[in-house]
Amino acid sequence: MKPITLPLRPISLTKKPTPSLPWIITLSYLVILLGMPAIALISKSLTLGITEFWKIATSPIALSAYNVTFLTSLLAGTINGVMGTLVAWVLVRYQFPGKKLIDACIDLPFALPTSVAGLVLATVYSQEGWIGQLFAPFGIKIAFTRLGVFVAMLFISLPFVVRTLQPVLQEMEQEVEEAAWVLGANAWETFWRVILPPLIPPILTGVSLGFSRAIGEYGSVVIIASNIPFKDLIAPVLVFQRLEQYDYAGATVIGTVLLFVSLVMLLIINRLQQWGQRYQIR
Repeated sequence: MKPITLPLRPISLTKKPTPSLPWIITLSYLVILLGMPAIALISKSLTLGITEFWKIATSPIALSAYNVTFLTSLLAGTINGVMGTLVAWVLVRYQFPGKKLIDACIDLPFALPTSVAGLVLATVYSQEGWIGQLFAPFGIKIAFTRLGVFVAMLFISLPFVVRTLQPVLQEMEQEVEEAAWVLGANAWETFWRVILPPLIPPILTGVSLGFSRAIGEYGSVVIIASNIPFKDLIAPVLVFQRLEQYDYAGATVIGTVLLFVSLVMLLIINRLQQWGQRYQIR
């Protein structure tokens, strides 16, 4: 009786990766929450055609709104990159009365409704307000101008820089600074060569987060600004004005431009963060 032989099949030593349940849930959540709204916005705006899309996107009022939105947001994020670093340094390295209270107040823009923040800022920085009246004699008007928009963006973007930097500063070993002093480095050299390099990535991260938050701000800006075209009108308010006029096509076009420019600028900032990683102390 002959033995029965079965055909041999090659055995694969590598298993095909199968998506796990957490991976499927994460991907589905991101697609529903982020992907589908973005696709819907872009597809709706493209139904107008390239010519009409370009005409609405590059209209004078839209270009003015882009200018106010992006340049003011970038300036606010940059200044908070400097001042936020200083605030985080003081909160981590110094002990003083009321430190816990000041540290808690940093999160005020997170907890305070944006409309309430705009009302408070408009009251304080108006010509009769506590701060606005100090500038009024010099002919400087803050509330209901582009300067008021800038103040509102400063207010809402500051916590992002401070909260990003605080953990990094807390983990920095002061022995490294003391070693630099022993080796003959002065205060400026110690800051420039020892302290600053590991802080560059978190500073850029905080600036990018604050910048992104300022671009999408609506509640506080709409109250402290006059919302006049070619003066202090920002793009999010322009979108809302188009919706009030039942110009849904125009609103989607402006929203698509905001989405595209925001993504491009965030990619640039991420590249800067990668560049900063090379200067971290390991």
